[in-house]
Amino acid sequence: MTYVSRAVFAGASLLLLLAALSLVVLGVNEAVASLRDPGQSGAEAVLDVLGYIIVATAVFDVAKYLFEDEVRRGNEKRSAAEARRSLTKFLSTIVIALFLEALVVVFKTARSDVAQLVYPTMLLAAAVLVLVGLGAYQRFSAAVEEKVGDDDDAEVRKEKSRRRGSAGG
Repeated sequence: MTYVSRAVFAGASLLLLLAALSLVVLGVNEAVASLRDPGQSGAEAVLDVLGYIIVATAVFDVAKYLFEDEVRRGNEKRSAAEARRSLTKFLSTIVIALFLEALVVVFKTARSDVAQLVYPTMLLAAAVLVLVGLGAYQRFSAAVEEKVGDDDDAEVRKEKSRRRGSAGG
């Protein structure tokens, strides 16, 4: 079952990688087409490309996360610190993408219809909530990690002591 699971995660990460590349290509193609259209603003085209690239970066990071943590590492035992670092790195990329996307949408909306700024504001609020949640997760997991680390250290000392006792007798 481990090999099947790894194969599924590898396939999913490959599909996500291809989707991310497709988003970049699509964004660039649309920008070039928009720049050729005399009625289209160059700034609008650039903002569209930025939106595609931001989403593509987030999708690529998800693919990378799946590959590194589920395919390459598999069932290796991870410490609490490794898991916290991995999740923090992943969520940090998502938060950055959310903030950048919200910023792009604010600029696009402000240029066309200021009354529609509710969606970008909600997106910014969601990004802030994810960031606050990430901070809370780090705070709580660091405390748990410290406790688990102390328990693990005591268990290692006990095992070493037991080995010395059986080797000396």
